[in-house]
Amino acid sequence: MLPRLVMPPSWLPRVGPAAGKVASFGQMSRKLTPRGKERRAQLIAFATHEFAEKGYHLTSVADIVDGLGVGKGVFYWYFSSKEELFVEIMRTSQRGMRRQQQAAITGVEDPVKRIELGIRAGVLWLAEHNDLRKLFEFARTEGRFREAMQSGQAVLVSDAQVHLEEAIQQGRIPDRDPEALALAIIGVSNQLTNVYIDGRNMDPELVADLVVSFCRDGIGVSARDAIGVKQRD
Repeated sequence: MLPRLVMPPSWLPRVGPAAGKVASFGQMSRKLTPRGKERRAQLIAFATHEFAEKGYHLTSVADIVDGLGVGKGVFYWYFSSKEELFVEIMRTSQRGMRRQQQAAITGVEDPVKRIELGIRAGVLWLAEHNDLRKLFEFARTEGRFREAMQSGQAVLVSDAQVHLEEAIQQGRIPDRDPEALALAIIGVSNQLTNVYIDGRNMDPELVADLVVSFCRDGIGVSARDAIGVKQRD
């Protein structure tokens, strides 16, 4: 879900090995120097922008290395293929979202508040990373990456259930299927973020408020309980 969405008891999804065809693009195990890490990060950052602007299929390895002013040998030192690079962009972005969401819920005991903060952190992270939002949408529909995205979502749903189950046990929300609730939160978060930030250029803070409010109502947080949570902040 977007909250923990982002990802075990953190709201951030754990990023496991890519599934399906993507699993064959195993990360190249090289011990990198600080300069090597910097170069690799440059490749990831530049490719992210190129994929988002021109599209994955229309961006070649030559485009990436030419744009950075390096040779293809540099690219293939760090990545075995364009596919492996794309998968690594997904992994790297998930880690970034996870860190932001983890920071947002750290030290928060109230499960309902953790859910709110996780959702908000996920929406704001997506708002800050326009290129990555585009790549997430592409990966969900692209055959070679779809299975990996679905696998990542399954982990995210599992993580989100931790907070939802705790809220149910405490009687804070109605006793309903936590997996279904987690899937609903993820779907709402993604859809409203795409429509109102991508489509209408709405203030991300207002979109985050909208998503949190909608999801809070959807999982059954009562108005009284919501006020109580605010007062405990």
